[in-house]
Amino acid sequence: MGAPICFAGLAYPKFQVCRRGKIISCVGPEISPLSLVRVLIADDEKLFSSVLAEMVRSFGHEMVAVVHSGLDAIRAYRQHKPDVVLMDFAMARLNGLTACRNILSDDPAGCIVFLSGLGERIELTPELSGAFAVLQKPISRARLEQVLEEISTRRQTGGAQSREAVRPPGNHLA
Repeated sequence: MGAPICFAGLAYPKFQVCRRGKIISCVGPEISPLSLVRVLIADDEKLFSSVLAEMVRSFGHEMVAVVHSGLDAIRAYRQHKPDVVLMDFAMARLNGLTACRNILSDDPAGCIVFLSGLGERIELTPELSGAFAVLQKPISRARLEQVLEEISTRRQTGGAQSREAVRPPGNHLA
């Protein structure tokens, strides 16, 4: 195991890396099956999405798939039925907003968290997009963990909490 890896100015848990630079394991906390969140990542930046996937795993959650387009996100959602999709807004082959609307039209109980490096965009707000939250890139490890915990709580209570209840007041873009 090596020292924590820094990516986008954030420190991540210790990872074991093979000679070719591929992450092969990481140290993270144990998590109960009740609080486990099944995650699908849709982001066209392959390095970012692989580091994000390892970060999600380090929290003890399950990665069901990592895809690189909005079209593939829709297909993967239908196949895996994840608890949450961490989705980039600007992607090739169907942008994240269109993919979000498609997923939510098929499954209104679906949970989408937008990842955006484009600054505040009104169409990404949960009220307009249907998304659970928006995380601005670079993504804070603490904020991602907080959002995944909120989703886990929402899942355990059967979605009884509204999206407004778990979002910081007056802050639609985190």
